[in-house]
Amino acid sequence: MSTRTPAASATATATVSSSATTRSLLTCVVVASPLWAVVSLTQAASREGFDITRHPLSALSNGSLGWLQITNFLLAGTLLAIGATGLRRALRGTPGSTWAPRLVRIAGIGMIAAGAFVMDPVDGFPLGAPSVETATLTWHSYAHFAAGSITFTSLIAACYVLGRHFGRAGNRRYAIGSRVAGTALLIGNGWAMAGGRAGTLTLAVGAVTALLWVSVVAYRSRRGL
Repeated sequence: MSTRTPAASATATATVSSSATTRSLLTCVVVASPLWAVVSLTQAASREGFDITRHPLSALSNGSLGWLQITNFLLAGTLLAIGATGLRRALRGTPGSTWAPRLVRIAGIGMIAAGAFVMDPVDGFPLGAPSVETATLTWHSYAHFAAGSITFTSLIAACYVLGRHFGRAGNRRYAIGSRVAGTALLIGNGWAMAGGRAGTLTLAVGAVTALLWVSVVAYRSRRGL
């Protein structure tokens, strides 16, 4: 016969419910990055005329199949923005518990905006587009670049905040992984912005690395619940 009081039972039920909700929210973050990477890289490898060493992954939002990449940005961004709440709950009371989730949410919102505002065709992609960039960019192209800058900056900062979080917790492996992921995007984006050779490739590598690392952290947090 159970001796648990009604109040204790209610508390236990609430705790289980809260934990399940947190797991669901963290699952959103776990899924978001692999989804975005797989859809983007599959298109990069299969769409005619696309060259990842010359064209940014955002350019895939153009052309007859552009809706795939637009949807990819919108869905992945939404999952990150929603799932950041789960990350906040999982990290509560630890260093970085405020800013890491907040930065992940900002990155998600930035991805949503990047999907809503499509960049101009670039360097011959999609097929039939001019082989050089147009002299005057459209307003939605400027909006896309601004959204991208917000996303990348937030992801870089989130990775470094997570590095501090794991460093303070004594988890050296995850602390190093967080900083490597942030640095990969920092260098990749910086090289692309400076007009470096194959800058679109370095940017893609950095973005995918940072995004996947955030998913790895969310998966680890989910398992720890």
